Amino acid sequence: MSDAPTATPDEAVSTPEAPSRHGCPLTDSHGQAVLHPTRQQYVGVVRALLDEGFEMCVDVTAVDYLNFMERPVPASVVPERFEVVVNLLSLSAHERIRLRVQVPADDPSIDSLFDLHPGTDAMEREVFDMFGITFNDHPDLTRILMPEDWEGFPLRKDYDMGIIPVQFSADFGTRP
Repeated sequence: MSDAPTATPDEAVSTPEAPSRHGCPLTDSHGQAVLHPTRQQYVGVVRALLDEGFEMCVDVTAVDYLNFMERPVPASVVPERFEVVVNLLSLSAHERIRLRVQVPADDPSIDSLFDLHPGTDAMEREVFDMFGITFNDHPDLTRILMPEDWEGFPLRKDYDMGIIPVQFSADFGTRP
């Protein structure tokens, strides 16, 4: 017989709660806080972080996880093909925080941060141009790197690499 106490059905079994902030799962990456908001929580969480002193949006980018869907994410987060990654900085507190927002391939869209951080204009346009993720309510969501008539999104993992012919001279290095 074991002397270990047994729980009765009426006793609550406590499990450690996963860390969270602003209702989002919170993880750590090499000492930096990483929040995992849903697309619906995204702008509200950025607004709350702005109110806390995260006054600078350093970067908005994306990742295509087409071939790496089993990447590590918190248990409550459903991994999607695309992930929008936002880095915020608090100059006064000398602190950084990263947001990783899952964006599904069948609806690659997310709300724009332009109203909160006007400097995200070009960054969101670049993500749109390279990945095809649209930013709802962006004031000028047009291509920024590729020509307007370009077809496809070059940083998607299923984008054909293509070939650009380059002409080389056989006598390179010799000048007349």
